[in-house]
Amino acid sequence: MADLPGRALRAARLLNGEQRTAAAAALLLIVSTFGPFSFVEAGELLIAGGVLALLFARAEGKRFHLPFGDGTVIAAAGVWSGALIVARLFDRPLGQNLLALACAAILFLAGARERAKRPADDLPLEHETAPIGSRRPPRRPGAASEAATEPLPPPEFKPYEPRSGEQLHLAPDDQEDV
Repeated sequence: MADLPGRALRAARLLNGEQRTAAAAALLLIVSTFGPFSFVEAGELLIAGGVLALLFARAEGKRFHLPFGDGTVIAAAGVWSGALIVARLFDRPLGQNLLALACAAILFLAGARERAKRPADDLPLEHETAPIGSRRPPRRPGAASEAATEPLPPPEFKPYEPRSGEQLHLAPDDQEDV
């Protein structure tokens, strides 16, 4: 538990741009709940905490399946938090509502960009998000060209040679002419 801030900083460095934007929007969504507190704000905290937990788990290399992928789930979290904010629109100060709506919009847009970037199978490629403990050194630029292989020779075949007095035909030898 004492190493959690260090792990969180390492995880933030491993996230891509859309994921970092979603994490920042989730943190600001948490900040926007300060003030009058109700079940709506509790729902916003739950949404923001879920997004942060998802991003932290992905940065640590955890593999699990989410329906429709990470980007869709993050975008849906933005839409749902926006709906919760609108439901409580007149009970909170205008500045707090504008901050919360901006955070929900940023969360939605970051999720939509992540969805466009990665297909719905949602498992990140090895080079996109590596686990924190298993960092591999980067490959040299010319490493792939050094291991080039020779192309295979074409398959050998025996060309068709008609026998003397035989008419050319396209059927294989084992079929009889009709």
